[in-house]
Amino acid sequence: MMRFKRNKNRFGAPRSFSGGATRPAGKPHKGVYLLPNLFTTAALFCGFYGIVMAMGQQFTTAAVAIFAALVLDSLDGRVARMTNTQSAFGAEYDSLADMVSFGAAPALIIYEWSLSGMGKLGWVAAFVYLAGAALRLARFNTNAAVVDKAWFQGLPSPAAAALVTGFVWVMDDAKMAGAELDWLAWGITFYAGITMVSNVPFFSGKDFHFRRSVPFLVLALIPLVFALVSQDPPKVLFGVFVLYGLSGYVVYVVRKVRGQGLKGLDIERDEHF
Repeated sequence: MMRFKRNKNRFGAPRSFSGGATRPAGKPHKGVYLLPNLFTTAALFCGFYGIVMAMGQQFTTAAVAIFAALVLDSLDGRVARMTNTQSAFGAEYDSLADMVSFGAAPALIIYEWSLSGMGKLGWVAAFVYLAGAALRLARFNTNAAVVDKAWFQGLPSPAAAALVTGFVWVMDDAKMAGAELDWLAWGITFYAGITMVSNVPFFSGKDFHFRRSVPFLVLALIPLVFALVSQDPPKVLFGVFVLYGLSGYVVYVVRKVRGQGLKGLDIERDEHF
């Protein structure tokens, strides 16, 4: 007689027909993937290289290294999502690498370039920036489960690093000594550090998808952007991040004047801050 396989186990519970255990949707994988972590390691190396170059008084090279880290940092997360290789290890590793590349490295670069001659005031500004980067990254990590927000809460640490090191790059390229611009360097460093831990909204660009169709004019403007950057990279890039670093306050003031506040903005938030 033909015997049919029971659909329950010996304890009476329904038998699972899946070939193996499946990972719950949205839960990071516990393994270690090579591809996205290669980008993270490269970004970490750029941050370390920037520190070494600053110690050797090669400030333009140090600043370029931080901008390279910014590009690599923007790629590792996208690569992980595109290849479905997200992991808890990758998220933690990325955060630690960011602390070096966008926290410690920019603080040390601008300190070596300009702030060291100001005594305690110099290292206070550098430490405010460093602490702001650490707090900003910690706040971002607590929001890791909340994705695709259109607005950042506070200035992102990569943008803050680009603002600080971009200033060093522009001035060093113009052959201006950091000692002559110490108070301006102090103000930019302090501003970046405080703005990172503020509640000011900054556009994240996360609602932009590369698979979405765009007007032909947008595609035609891309070569123009590359041409403008190639004309004078330090000034153009620094100008872009100055505008971005001020944009959050403009949005905040405009909404305050209109009586809107931050209500209605799809902004990352954390109940502990």
